[in-house]
Amino acid sequence: MSVDSTAPAITAPPHVTTKIERASPEALRALGAYGSASIHEAQGRLGAVDAGIKPIDDSMHFAGSAFTVVCAPRDNLMLQVAIHYARPGDVLIVAAAGMEQAGTFGDVLGNAAKAKGISAVVTDSGVRDTAQLRALGLPVFSGSVCITGTVKETLGPINQPVVFGGQLIHPGDAIVGDADGVVVVERDRIETVTELSRQREEHEDRLIEQYKAGGTTIDLCGLHEKLRAKGLTTDLDDEDPEQGLGAA
Repeated sequence: MSVDSTAPAITAPPHVTTKIERASPEALRALGAYGSASIHEAQGRLGAVDAGIKPIDDSMHFAGSAFTVVCAPRDNLMLQVAIHYARPGDVLIVAAAGMEQAGTFGDVLGNAAKAKGISAVVTDSGVRDTAQLRALGLPVFSGSVCITGTVKETLGPINQPVVFGGQLIHPGDAIVGDADGVVVVERDRIETVTELSRQREEHEDRLIEQYKAGGTTIDLCGLHEKLRAKGLTTDLDDEDPEQGLGAA
């Protein structure tokens, strides 16, 4: 069997990629002015990270560029490497196979991340030392709180695309998190999604004012024809078909 010696060799990427494209701090701040739920809805109900990943304190909020790292279960070696290479404003996305029974991140690494200017740490694994992390003020989102220790043994990729919390995340994508959860926005759509989020929140503000002025959900959401088409009936149908909706 002959071998084509002219074929290019297939080379694997290095464990650590440091050169990634990031959005400007101004663009990230503008996007981060909106809630995770608004952003998710505004971009077509996309980008919602698994609902089990929540902040260790509901007051925590962040917006930054994804800096992805894959850790073996119960092993935080590459997380420590990622903190070393991350830049101010980055959000560490720590994929650890959803191993919730592990305290992958605590107050010592939290102080290291805070000193580097890292915006947040988001992991599908567990974290510990939560009282100290809350006092530190570093946004930390995790799949669990767990005291079980970890080892430092296994190499893994940094800044390669990763499936995390059900979402495909590329290095440099925008990540926004708050009390409701975490949402991902593709880097080249940040400005578009920011504008769509602004429009959505302005629309919702107008609805709230109309509700306060006496508007009803069925009227303001335009549900009359939909409810009639579905055959909604009420005990008011015989008295007032318009009120009951179902008689038309």
